[in-house]
Amino acid sequence: MPRKFTSAITGAAFLMATSAIGPGFLTQTAVFTNQLAASFGFVILISILLDIGAQLNIWSVLVVSGKKAQDVANGVMPGLGHLLALLVVLGGFAFNIGNLAGTGLGLQVLTGISAEKGAAISAVIAILIFLLGNTVKWMDVFTKVLGVVMIALTLYVCFTSEPPLMTAAYRSILPETIDARAIITLVGGTVGGYISFAGAHRLLESGLKGKEAIPEVRRSAVSGIMLASSMRILLFLAALGVISQGLILQANNPAASVFQLAAGPLGYKLFGVVMWCAAITSVTGSAYTSFSFISTLHPRATDLRKWIISVFILVSALVFIAIGQPVKILVVVGMLNGFILPLALTVMLIAAHRLKKNDYHHPLWLTVFGVVVIAATSLLSVKAVFGK
Repeated sequence: MPRKFTSAITGAAFLMATSAIGPGFLTQTAVFTNQLAASFGFVILISILLDIGAQLNIWSVLVVSGKKAQDVANGVMPGLGHLLALLVVLGGFAFNIGNLAGTGLGLQVLTGISAEKGAAISAVIAILIFLLGNTVKWMDVFTKVLGVVMIALTLYVCFTSEPPLMTAAYRSILPETIDARAIITLVGGTVGGYISFAGAHRLLESGLKGKEAIPEVRRSAVSGIMLASSMRILLFLAALGVISQGLILQANNPAASVFQLAAGPLGYKLFGVVMWCAAITSVTGSAYTSFSFISTLHPRATDLRKWIISVFILVSALVFIAIGQPVKILVVVGMLNGFILPLALTVMLIAAHRLKKNDYHHPLWLTVFGVVVIAATSLLSVKAVFGK
């Protein structure tokens, strides 16, 4: 396989993973560990299985068809792709506001400057990445380096918190509590909205498509899930170690509490680094993927790519600076992501069985896996909205 495809496969996995690991990811993991203790391990395990089922189906269909998600959806039903694009772009924009808020918080912890100034500086950095000559190359390097930094620092904090590993393993199989809201939140936050398509669209841009690419594509999809999940597991164990010692997480910033209580003042600074890395890579992932849905709506969009993405990031930053942390928006869009996934996956499965290109036949086991994910996420979404 050509080197550019090898790089693209790795880059797609990191793009998907770092898009998932944002401020909400860190906060949700700490909050749910505080609520469910070791039983949160079961939630993580179930969410990983659902994530893999969703990503394998979506990435396979898009790469075999050689088309982006909105074009595949329009092929299933005219106008459906435009609806999917609208939902994904609106969700990506709203989450980008929260992501930039996270970059501001991270720099505030590290330097003491205001969150608004930190968000403005981070927006400039993100825009510069897209204004550089080879956008995709720089984005790949950026997400890979910061992804490794996040995981390494969280591993250190996990080690210092001394979590009860045997209890975590036991309750991951036999939980005391099963929380539907936690499961759908994790699935929506890991493969919901724009994140489902980030890696696959990255592969298509590299020119990787067709039936022969399926083995590498599926490995990339699973790798992306496992990268994001490794970060989730490490943060879960770090938080579990803290609360197992009887320590209390601060309600206003539980993720920061995990780092600070586990590793003292140094841990708090490490949280600033992890938060900024998580947030800024989610900013680039959201902007890149949202544009990939806009690009097919107008012939000139591709020529204006750098400027459209720059405006997308700039407006997100201005909204945060103007109104502050958009908690209500993030809650609504987070729920919306839970509903977008079963819709998108249903469309992809229908498209999968219409594909005749290169005599591709979508595996029965993958179809069944996809139907299970659709049923589970639909039921969990309804249950999360209307109560347990």
